[in-house]
Amino acid sequence: MDENIWYREAPILEYLNAMGKDTMAECLGMKFIEVGPDFLCAKMPVDKRTHQPYGLLHGGASAALAETLGSVASACCINPDKQLCVGIEINCNHVKGVSEGWVYGTVCPLHIGASTHVWEIKIRDEKQRLICVSRLTVSILKKRPE
Repeated sequence: MDENIWYREAPILEYLNAMGKDTMAECLGMKFIEVGPDFLCAKMPVDKRTHQPYGLLHGGASAALAETLGSVASACCINPDKQLCVGIEINCNHVKGVSEGWVYGTVCPLHIGASTHVWEIKIRDEKQRLICVSRLTVSILKKRPE
């Protein structure tokens, strides 16, 4: 795409990271590290918080990173005064295991419509090897008057 997709100006990293306070993102150590005209990137540690019993990155942790990236990206594409967004479907293909270090997720739009957004999220390890590929569908809802 490579065109600006954000509702206002490009999101600021400090704002994106503040959104994660007191959420699963904070518990799992996720941190947004890059913003582009049509993508966001975040990292997550592979450690005791994100391991499964065999010492590998838990597929649920990868799904949590993917959903966080896609949901936050959608939130940055809508008018927050009139709309809200919620994830309605996620698919993850776990293609390689990783036991330590960091993983990096990048979210890019496949479709940004009036009522749904569809995102592709690729999670890679520190050597740029693909760990997980995910697709997230987000529903865009009208806020109810208070």
